[in-house]
Amino acid sequence: MEKKQMSTLSEVMNGLREKGQDGEFKLADSGLGFIHTKSSKLYSTDDLRILKTYRFEGESDPSDSSILYLIESKDGQIGYIIDAYGVYSSYDDDAFNKLIHEMIIIEK
Repeated sequence: MEKKQMSTLSEVMNGLREKGQDGEFKLADSGLGFIHTKSSKLYSTDDLRILKTYRFEGESDPSDSSILYLIESKDGQIGYIIDAYGVYSSYDDDAFNKLIHEMIIIEK
């Protein structure tokens, strides 16, 4: 059986939802970690690891470019962090980038 390659953000999001991995990790207001939206638990970067990174490039509009990080916590919560590239980022300071770079990256 041939595996279908996912190519759009919505296809990846649907696949994550089907697997129950659709909880979002959002940057905490304090900037000191991420909150999992399903459990409302705050995690430090020591508690999280990046399982996979998906990059999406807008065909005609650079503002359509985004990145999705599939994240797993030490206690087994799986979800995602999504953001746009560069100047289109949802985060206006370096706190987000610093936290992402502190996480262990494990590509499956």
